[in-house]
Amino acid sequence: MAPHDLRRPFKRAAISDQQKRRELSLLRQAQNRRDAQHQARCLASSILSLQSSAPESEPEQSDIEIETVPETEHESEALSKDLDVRRASTLRGPEVRKWFARQLMLPEWMIDVPDRLSQDWYVLARPSGKRCFVVSSNGTTVSRQRNGSILHHFPSALPAGAKTRDSSGSAQSYCILDCIFHESDQTYYVIDIVCWNGYSLYDCTAEFRFYWLNSKLEESGACNSPSHYHKFRFSVVPVYNCDQSGLYAAYTGTVPYVKDGLLFYNKHAHYQTGNTPLVLVWKNENCSQYVIDTDGKGEIPSQQQVVLELQDDRKLVTSDDPPVLVGCLDGDIIEKSGVQSGNLLRFAIGDEGLSFVDGKLEKADLIYLDKSNRARAFADSYSKVIFQFMVRHSPLKIDDLLASINSPDGQGKIPSDIEMVG
Repeated sequence: MAPHDLRRPFKRAAISDQQKRRELSLLRQAQNRRDAQHQARCLASSILSLQSSAPESEPEQSDIEIETVPETEHESEALSKDLDVRRASTLRGPEVRKWFARQLMLPEWMIDVPDRLSQDWYVLARPSGKRCFVVSSNGTTVSRQRNGSILHHFPSALPAGAKTRDSSGSAQSYCILDCIFHESDQTYYVIDIVCWNGYSLYDCTAEFRFYWLNSKLEESGACNSPSHYHKFRFSVVPVYNCDQSGLYAAYTGTVPYVKDGLLFYNKHAHYQTGNTPLVLVWKNENCSQYVIDTDGKGEIPSQQQVVLELQDDRKLVTSDDPPVLVGCLDGDIIEKSGVQSGNLLRFAIGDEGLSFVDGKLEKADLIYLDKSNRARAFADSYSKVIFQFMVRHSPLKIDDLLASINSPDGQGKIPSDIEMVG
């Protein structure tokens, strides 16, 4: 990386601290081992028992608020990760969406190429569809989307997933799969596994989880065609080592589903709830129908649009933990529009674009548009804002990824003479 000048052009190699955060995430997961079995049991119970409290139809329209009390930072973190089923069942509207969204491991957008990409990472072609948790327990199977609403309630061949004559197993027998439901072929494509037959895999590496998933899912019969005790078919997504042949296979290979970009998994990553730099998503027009964000009409706006959260001090921040400051909202806008702290607001990026110093965001030309759709649970992440900016100006290309893999040192660096202007 070039020396830290007072101010220099925005270089691809210094685009973010994503690599530093990857290293910190790996260190943190080694230091902060938690009760993974309790976490899995809590999640399974919540997904199954909230059927009566999180309505299937129009969950986004609920305006019921829950009474909250001030929490310390430690208490808030514990609540988001280990909320028990009794407390979860009291949540409504936006709180339900936020809680369920936090239980999934959400990828960051790839805004720089990871170090050791070919050695330490997997790659897979992400299916297009509805992201959801699927839980089988006590003779039934439930899939629930990120917003908390039930997608399907059905019998399945997963362990404890249907009431069959020869079914057996204790109340501790349950499974949790991280899936994408692909509408056109009515298939649940499994992209990760959280728990299998009562055994939690939260604190297992991605390398082990993918091995376990491939061996267990097939032998369970869940990959078979639909039948009386198995309404929907499940399928594993091919996972490749991210070497040249693996990346090429994921990028160009034929799959039975519509692709929506590529997912990159660090082989050493545990299943971490919320946003993580150890799982990355990357897109271009050859592997995704939706590379640049569209508006409510499905059209690409002339200016990039972002959704940010308004804080008490008028600061506008992303959904990251900790949040990234993007700008401040003018007091006159607050007075005229009636927006309040905690609201998600939509902005356009003006002609001055985004300004960076030493690879960090210094200033954004924000133009206020309106409040975000109420269905939104979170603001945009920092990596999404930057990825969408890159796509419009100087995208990270498949050739960049291949060049990283083929570089002699394999360190995943991209030539720093590639500049981006706002």
